[in-house]
Amino acid sequence: MAVRAVRGATQLDIDDEQHMYDRVTELVTEVLAANSLTVDDFISIIFTSTDDLRSAFPAFAARQLGFTDVPLMCARELEIEGGMPRAVRLMAHVETDLSRADVTHVYLHGAADLRRDLTRVRTHEDA
Repeated sequence: MAVRAVRGATQLDIDDEQHMYDRVTELVTEVLAANSLTVDDFISIIFTSTDDLRSAFPAFAARQLGFTDVPLMCARELEIEGGMPRAVRLMAHVETDLSRADVTHVYLHGAADLRRDLTRVRTHEDA
């Protein structure tokens, strides 16, 4: 069993508490499904959000999904001119038998534009 990092991101339409929880829940659920993971496979998750998101902590959505004893951390994304607004990113450390090349990184909604080179992207139209 190896330790792997899984990346993901989503973009919110508005800064709203329930919308934050819905989008982060969707993101974490997609990461689980895309990589055949369970909560027990997770070592930790780091969430970042852009400065324009202030309504809720992204980690709260993961807690509601059962990540009660997984260390979670929230941080601010760098404020870069021209950067994507209303974005939540995650980097999860997991134990898995997947090779590094077989890990599926998940980018949803507008965040799909961040990493078109990765295999699992979904746009707003796909939702």
